Amino acid sequence: MDRLFVGLAAVSGFLAVALGAFGAHLLRDRLGPDLLPVWQTAQRMHLFHTAALLFIAWAAARWPGPATAAAGWLFIAGLVLFSGSLYALALTGARWLGAVTPFGGAAFLAGWLALAWRAWSAP
Repeated sequence: MDRLFVGLAAVSGFLAVALGAFGAHLLRDRLGPDLLPVWQTAQRMHLFHTAALLFIAWAAARWPGPATAAAGWLFIAGLVLFSGSLYALALTGARWLGAVTPFGGAAFLAGWLALAWRAWSAP
């Protein structure tokens, strides 16, 4: 499980850096002043939770179990739903995508709680 999460974090990290550069260099002048901060929020949370996913890989080796795995999968779901919906919203201007974002935020929160549970309940 730890190697899987490292691999997924590596791909996610690549995407976070590439999308950050894309936003900074190609979208800065194309997105309206209300949508550039949306892109930046997506990218910031993407990068933070990529780092968290690397930590999950370490935790999976140290404290294997369903709660650690759940935390990793919840972070991945959060990346797709939270950051993904904000990237799409910024590119398309489709405001309905903002309704998806809270589900990603809830997945991030649940992932942190699952990690806390595993850390405190580990022998």
